[in-house]
Amino acid sequence: MAAGDGGRTDAGEFGRLLAGFRTAAGLTQEELAAAAGVSLRALGDMERGRTRGPQRRTVRALAAALHLADDRARALDRAAQSGRPRSVRPEPAPVEDRGPALRAPAVGAGQSSLALPRDIADFTAREDVLAELVALASEDLPAHPRVVLVNGQPGLGKTAFALHAAHVLAGSFPGGQLSLNLGGMSAQPLSAHDALGQVLRALGVRDAAVPVGAEERAGLYRALVRERRLLLVLDDAADEGQVRPLLPGSGPTVTMVTSRNLLPGLESVHRLSLDVLTAAEAADLLARIAGRERIEVAPDATAELARLCGYLPLALRIAGQRLVARPQQTVAHLVRQLAAEENRLDLLQTGDLAIRPAFELSYRRLPAESRLVLRRCALTAGPDFTAAVAAAHTGLSEGRTELLLEQLADAGLVQALGADRYRLHDLVRLCAGERLTVDETAEEVAQARVRAARLLLGRTIACGLRFDPEHAEDDTGTAEAGQWLEREHPDWLAALHLAQRTGHHREVIDTAEAVHWFSDRLMSWGIWEEVFQLSVDAARALGDRQAETVHVNYLAWTYVACLHSYRRGVELASEGLRLAQELGDREQQGWALVYLATGLRHLQRHHEALDALQRAADAFARIDNRSAAIGRLVALRGTATCLRESDRAEEAVGTRRRVLASALELVERRPSPPMHLLAAMTAHELGLDCAALKHWSAAETAYRQALVHYEEAGRPDSMTKTLTELGTALIEQGRAAEARELLTEALSGLSEDSRTDPDTRRPLGRGPVPHR
Repeated sequence: MAAGDGGRTDAGEFGRLLAGFRTAAGLTQEELAAAAGVSLRALGDMERGRTRGPQRRTVRALAAALHLADDRARALDRAAQSGRPRSVRPEPAPVEDRGPALRAPAVGAGQSSLALPRDIADFTAREDVLAELVALASEDLPAHPRVVLVNGQPGLGKTAFALHAAHVLAGSFPGGQLSLNLGGMSAQPLSAHDALGQVLRALGVRDAAVPVGAEERAGLYRALVRERRLLLVLDDAADEGQVRPLLPGSGPTVTMVTSRNLLPGLESVHRLSLDVLTAAEAADLLARIAGRERIEVAPDATAELARLCGYLPLALRIAGQRLVARPQQTVAHLVRQLAAEENRLDLLQTGDLAIRPAFELSYRRLPAESRLVLRRCALTAGPDFTAAVAAAHTGLSEGRTELLLEQLADAGLVQALGADRYRLHDLVRLCAGERLTVDETAEEVAQARVRAARLLLGRTIACGLRFDPEHAEDDTGTAEAGQWLEREHPDWLAALHLAQRTGHHREVIDTAEAVHWFSDRLMSWGIWEEVFQLSVDAARALGDRQAETVHVNYLAWTYVACLHSYRRGVELASEGLRLAQELGDREQQGWALVYLATGLRHLQRHHEALDALQRAADAFARIDNRSAAIGRLVALRGTATCLRESDRAEEAVGTRRRVLASALELVERRPSPPMHLLAAMTAHELGLDCAALKHWSAAETAYRQALVHYEEAGRPDSMTKTLTELGTALIEQGRAAEARELLTEALSGLSEDSRTDPDTRRPLGRGPVPHR
């Protein structure tokens, strides 16, 4: 407002403010009129300035319907007062009228229009960042004015933290503690010019002494706080330009800025990035809100409630307040309600607290392309994703998608994890998914899904074929291909399901065929049953009996080698054998017999297993290709294992040595990770055969040979069992010190293995049975 206006706003200001607040809230006139209980015509007259001074109860109803913060509600009320007919009253005496503005008095928390709002009694956690802030604020002679930026995604409690910290620090700042809402997420954020005016007046500067220009106001502010221990909280900053004029040039003042944005251009600031709470902190916050006894009596339900809230403080507070409002409701009941994703955002609102508006305030401020990328990120299936995976869904180039993801990270809506990976918080993902259904047609979303699925399955096939000895000329790029298949498996597996649902059965079969060699590397990964059941179903849908035979065999392998469900594996292998016999396909007969024998061996039916393995070896011997050569070696390996388990270890050693010699020939002729893996497993098994005969020196030699080939195969994770067996062989030879060193290494490997994703961990002591 103008300095000479006696503190009164123009009579048309009420209409402009009301229209601005309504637009910022995303409401139509009809929606606001209904929520506030006023007529649509009356609301229209107010916004057009025809009604300039509505009654206070009307203003309060409008402010409540708009969920206005206290300062904005007061501004709306003042604007309404200025439009009502009233007698002119003398202006109150200025705070400081006995000297120049530069000698404004110290302002306490209760004396200023920008006094700190009340602290939250149940504020929880954030001890580390609070200690960091306290240490920073305790410097007596700082080299530079201390500016702290508290940033993070919506709902992390940035404002609550800043105000709590301000109350904690208040005693150290006798020059005053002020809090100003900059309205960064509103349609019209507070300008730096107006913000400076409010701060100057709060510091005691008379209206007449407040400069007109923004630069002059900033200069006066810097002069006022040069020697003053002031604590200023600037809440909800929009951008650097809004904040920079409010920063002191020197002196002991501490400025805390909160923002959803990273404000990367803000120089010389101490950054505190808040994260979600830990599980224990989330449970503690729920206990403080809803009552400790009520929470502690249901620890499992509380843990699940915290997870469903994404450990986000705002969501946890809403959940806690729902429990407070419903004293008879159990925590488990609320968990059951929130478990349905389609209802979760509706349930995560109570009173004026809600998750959805907190997200949408940020969403509406984004440019159109950024909104598109954020919406389409909701289509990704994994907990995190790369720019390339996101680009498959956006339809934009990878480079453009990455740039927009970085901008979304700056806006606090996407978390940048490093190594070109990004993550959406679970609740942000739900909100983005909602916007996807509102802002795009069902046809557009379906097209995006299908396009992404084709791109992802194409990449999956290319990566999978890097492990196929029939296709890969060398191992260049094999490690990168394996990493991609592992890391992006939620997305390519979801694409495989989509291809099946939409009738693209050949793509399903081709993808499963391409990854079947790779599946040998991660046999206890919990996806292979899913993959090969899909390919079996696809083959049957197409009526392709050849593909059905092959993929039934793959599924049989999954049950005997990965799931250790031997009876089901024997059933599937028998089905595969029948199909292969009907087609006259000797190679598939051989593989079916190998998987059949593996299941029989584990069921202690060694005689039947040996017969099946002999038949498999005979079938493979009549075929001249690399796959059949590998199959014959696998059959002979199984034979040697059956012999050892049948107390015929001498025969096992002889058979195994022949297999190892042939495997080493394959490695020599065409080295590749699968060939090295075959040699490694065979050498390890030879060590077991020799150990059964107590030929410890020969066992040591075999184990060491296995270690070399595991390393060449890029499978150091598979070496732990071999190291353990080698340690035993050394102890048996009286070399305990050397064994201790090796066993320590093996134990370290086991510890590392226990920290990996359980879906990618392979149990030790289970010998893999490779595919063809």
